[in-house]
Amino acid sequence: MARWDQIFSLPVQNPTLPEFSSADLVWSKVEGYRDNIDRLALIPYTRVDDFVRGESSNKDCPTSFHVEARRRKAKEKTYKAKVDGILEYILYWCSFGPDDNRKGGSVRPCRSTYVPKKNNAGRPNSKRGCRCHFIVKRLIAEPTVALIIYNHDKHVDEKGLPCHGPQDKKAAGTRAMFAPYISEDLRLRVLSLLYVGVSVETIMQRHNESVEKQGGPSNRDDLLTHRYVRRLERSIRRSTYELDEDDDVSVSMWVESHQSHVFFYQGFSETEPFSLGIQTEWQLQQMIRFGNCRLLASDSRFGTNKLKYPIHSLVVFDSENKAIPVAWIIAPRVSSGDAYRWMRALCNRVHAKDPLWKVAGFIVDDPFADITTIRDVFQCPVLFSFWRIRHAWHKNIIKKCPDTETRVEISRHLGQAVDKICRKQGTATLFEGLMEHFVNSPEFIEYFRAVWSPRIGAWTSALQTLPLASQEICAAMELYHYQMKCRLLNEGDSEAYQRTDWLVDKLGTKVHSYFWLDEYTGKDDFARYWREEWVSGLTSFRKALSIPDSDVVISGMSAKVTDKCDANEVHVVWSPSSHFGVCSCSWAQKGYICQHMIKLALVCRGNRTAKESVSLLQYYQALVDLLHLPPGDSLFRDYAASLAVSVEKQINALGNLPKSDASEGTVQKQVAGELDGELSKMPMSRDRGRACSENAEDVISGSEMEMDPSLCSTKAGAEDVTSTVQNETDMATENHERCAKRLKFCSTRAREYVDE
Repeated sequence: MARWDQIFSLPVQNPTLPEFSSADLVWSKVEGYRDNIDRLALIPYTRVDDFVRGESSNKDCPTSFHVEARRRKAKEKTYKAKVDGILEYILYWCSFGPDDNRKGGSVRPCRSTYVPKKNNAGRPNSKRGCRCHFIVKRLIAEPTVALIIYNHDKHVDEKGLPCHGPQDKKAAGTRAMFAPYISEDLRLRVLSLLYVGVSVETIMQRHNESVEKQGGPSNRDDLLTHRYVRRLERSIRRSTYELDEDDDVSVSMWVESHQSHVFFYQGFSETEPFSLGIQTEWQLQQMIRFGNCRLLASDSRFGTNKLKYPIHSLVVFDSENKAIPVAWIIAPRVSSGDAYRWMRALCNRVHAKDPLWKVAGFIVDDPFADITTIRDVFQCPVLFSFWRIRHAWHKNIIKKCPDTETRVEISRHLGQAVDKICRKQGTATLFEGLMEHFVNSPEFIEYFRAVWSPRIGAWTSALQTLPLASQEICAAMELYHYQMKCRLLNEGDSEAYQRTDWLVDKLGTKVHSYFWLDEYTGKDDFARYWREEWVSGLTSFRKALSIPDSDVVISGMSAKVTDKCDANEVHVVWSPSSHFGVCSCSWAQKGYICQHMIKLALVCRGNRTAKESVSLLQYYQALVDLLHLPPGDSLFRDYAASLAVSVEKQINALGNLPKSDASEGTVQKQVAGELDGELSKMPMSRDRGRACSENAEDVISGSEMEMDPSLCSTKAGAEDVTSTVQNETDMATENHERCAKRLKFCSTRAREYVDE
């Protein structure tokens, strides 16, 4: 029992790396059976695969580990909580062992009568007797923890000599120099190219060209074979999404065979609605990479009119602020309880990889979203994006109003109504006047009255109560929506849309492949295979930034923008200072906000001919609120405490009042305590965390100016202040400067949220 007491006293190590190896862990030596000393470490059970991949990526001896033996107890049974009871036992062995098929090598007796089959593509030519292996145990007493026993960590044979890799001289010139299998990154690249229609011959041709450029093979990926790629292509061609005639059974079978891609699943039942959360390993990596201390956005209703169940997408934004889907949730409805369960499951999965991961803000596009649940699970501010409502209105204006003048007028009135509501200068009644004013456009008015009138109150409330996301975020979400539409809803047989197994299969294969290739730097090598589904590139906002001001000509209520690619083509934009403008380009005709509208809005704001954006207005309003209601944050507490101490010192100096026995530190503690007490009584919105001013230093100096006049008028004879008091005042000034620097740092981080 002393052995297990020592084991359970070990810390559970969870390195903040996507993949980690034995070099990243601290190993402990514990007495084992038969007087052996075991080399042990504890890690979260959910990270065993990360350890296996990291250990396989050893630069000194690249390899891979396979499951040599496994014992697992049934989940349905209950077991006595024995201290040494094992739920699961897994033996991982280097793929170059344990048998030795080299000349004179030893083979286990159970394999001596085995007739070897033809070697599969990607497998080593022969086993080389490697003794490197480790054991993973999942204990009944701690099922969330994995015990790793790693006594044989050297890649050597029975004689203690290197048997593969660069250290093995006999392996020079053979595949034993490299890992026995291609990397997961190359495998995913090949699969993605095959799914989007690139031929096997083209893949191999581009691969061989890249190997020749670098002067020959340098790793296992350079030894990719035509046969291996052909086998992958054949498996894709023969696969089918319809695993069973019954759609529910087919989905259950898919979930059973793709456990690593599912983070939440609630099957069909009479009491609980169906819900399925999909996230591949690559999506999880992107969520950790681009979601940490950044924004996470929600596209909550894709495919509502066509698919059997709509898709709820969660996206992050890459270095170019393009949306990358990091999770798909398929469900007939998203109730409060269901949303909490899948959000908590997703958050737990991310924290299992990176415990320090935290999102900076969550953007919703649905006024009925469960804001309380989002704040509770992700612990972050919630912002609102109205890209969906603008896109729906603009698309139907183009569709139902053939006259350009009518389109411009309706768009202008809608834009003014939304702008007044966001600035809290109007209510939903503004839209009633709109419907009365445009009775000559019955098709659009009937659409607006039937679809939006019952819901306009909820949208109005969301626009007024939640901070508004920037226009760059809206442009990124529109591009993502168009990509999903092109890549998913392109089936010739519309009956497939009513099957959930088709939706699940296509999301995990073709749609996932397109988004993976969007981030692949070598995708330009396959430009000849690009189709509409490959639509990518920059968002409208990023394209607008590259348009020179000289290409923009504004005249009255319209403007002309010269096309970047064709100087002879000119795009006309009406209502140029508004995001509800109308443009003649093809992208705007589809209902999306185009680069020409965004460019003109930026030019008009730069010339001071247009109002500040609503996002920037809300940003400044939050700063004003902070001056009246500072949050319980150490930054503002430090500033308030130092300011109060400075006031006390000035009063004592000017009035020759007796100094208190309490020290400066005691006064600061008292002031901070009083601030905390007052703040705990006041209601605060979490969304005020986004308010860090661009003019933080001006705010500090302004607050000081509001404080000092009454003090300066108390005594005119302040010129005889002693040097001691002056030194104390200088200390308070240093506190102000420190706070100013910290606020300036926060303002730099906050510029990401400003719509400029």
